[in-house]
Amino acid sequence: MKKTSDNIDLAAVEDHDGIITIRGGGGKRDWNGIHYKQGMSSKNVGSTKLSVNVATIPPGGVAYAHIHDGFELMLYIVEGNVRHEFGDHLKEVLENTAGDFIYIKSGVPHEVFNMSDTDPVVAFVARSSANEWDNIVPYDREKGTVIQE
Repeated sequence: MKKTSDNIDLAAVEDHDGIITIRGGGGKRDWNGIHYKQGMSSKNVGSTKLSVNVATIPPGGVAYAHIHDGFELMLYIVEGNVRHEFGDHLKEVLENTAGDFIYIKSGVPHEVFNMSDTDPVVAFVARSSANEWDNIVPYDREKGTVIQE
């Protein structure tokens, strides 16, 4: 099984001369408290403008505060209930549930919480960046600034 440094299983990619398939979503990867199906991006299918995958936030889990730098994100909540704390110092709050679509503009600080201690949140995620997580910047909710790494 050939994998990249991002734990992407390239052997799962089927190229059918213009239509590319990853059956079952590919392997699983973890980032920022979230479990992801491999999905599709520039890293495995050569896309140039977008990436997609399925994200699972475990029961009681948190996707820690961050900003999407230079790209937009859309989600469809398949299962579960989430709370977004967002905006300056993450003072705004919005709750979403299965069946909701969510659009997050570039540059909006946010932190995502699974509201259940027993059930996961599962979401289909689409980004206007083919690089997945490469332009995600950690955010300090107390200072209201990005964290320089």
